[in-house]
Amino acid sequence: MNAFEIVAGVFLLLACLLIIITTMLQKPKQGGLGSSFASTESYFGKNSGRTMDAVLARLTKIGGVIFLVLTVLTAVISVYLQ
Repeated sequence: MNAFEIVAGVFLLLACLLIIITTMLQKPKQGGLGSSFASTESYFGKNSGRTMDAVLARLTKIGGVIFLVLTVLTAVISVYLQ
């Protein structure tokens, strides 16, 4: 293993932790049986891009993209460095 693979592995680990933590902090999308009787339109529903769940969902997507790019980059560079 060279230094690049070690550094990329550390960043992959951090991206994995980001994905796990942000996924666990999100509220479930399913409201159960009670949500079918209640109105879902509210102030927070209209401004869903500013809520904490929207921020966590955005961070999860960013973490996934970082994970994907680092994985492919590490695989390609490790093949060419051998």
